[in-house]
Amino acid sequence: VQLVESGGGLVQPGGRLRLSCAASGSIFSIVIMAWYRQAPGKQRELVATIIDGGPTNYADSVKGRFIISRDNAKNRFYLQMTSLKPEDTAIYYCYADQLLESGKYDYWGQGTQVTVPS
Repeated sequence: VQLVESGGGLVQPGGRLRLSCAASGSIFSIVIMAWYRQAPGKQRELVATIIDGGPTNYADSVKGRFIISRDNAKNRFYLQMTSLKPEDTAIYYCYADQLLESGKYDYWGQGTQVTVPS
């Protein structure tokens, strides 16, 4: 499975961006898709998850501002970000968790930079 993010960029405080993650390869049995982020000098943190079938979960810091969604027909999932703050500045990574008979496999994208100046 290969994951490729797009949609990052520079946005003013209060603005919005939509990140997209395109999945290719043997994408069947991907159960969990998620977005993580890593700010300079900080550990990577979980931003949002979506499980096949719909349940979503968000970090407290983004609840009410970010929405994660997936489009299985297009093999993509998204992170709609609104009311962006300088503290949202980070590299955002998409992640997929695939469960096969042979085991559990994790995949990461290469990351996309989101910058919200103060």
